[in-house]
Amino acid sequence: MTPGTRNGLIIAAVHLALIGSLGGKLLADRAMHPRVWVRAAPVDPNLPIRGRYVSLALEVDRFEKMDPVRDAPAYLAGRPTLPVRLSVRDGQLVAEGSADVAGASGSVVHRGDRQVVRLAPVAFFIPESVADPSVRQPGEELWVEVSVPPRGAPRPIRLGVKKDGTLTPLDLR
Repeated sequence: MTPGTRNGLIIAAVHLALIGSLGGKLLADRAMHPRVWVRAAPVDPNLPIRGRYVSLALEVDRFEKMDPVRDAPAYLAGRPTLPVRLSVRDGQLVAEGSADVAGASGSVVHRGDRQVVRLAPVAFFIPESVADPSVRQPGEELWVEVSVPPRGAPRPIRLGVKKDGTLTPLDLR
């Protein structure tokens, strides 16, 4: 074996180990962290080269301690979003005001007659052969199942559609 071939194999092995460890971490996170379904609002990132994904802003109905003066110094600096800490309680995603600007972020918006916390968009990658799942019929809502790590943004797992109170996961293969 020539030195060039050996070095190439070593680099390939290192790359495989890095990718494998990242995949293993994500699978372990899915198994260990709580999972919950959350309503999603499609957002067009408006990028000419963006690949095949749907950008989703998750909407949290339950929020606590969302006082921008007390809990979010970043809000006072003129940024429209507030840092939040996410958790799962009683099968629902809950956003709490936080001073940790390295975690998830969101903003309080009006949705109909109530207020929700709309989190910064997350990307959900879809296959080339699948139609855009964010385009829904009237009366249908797009939902996403996410795992909620202790810190940072939720990680999307799969999409679903809620119609007449029934949530049906989408088969996007």
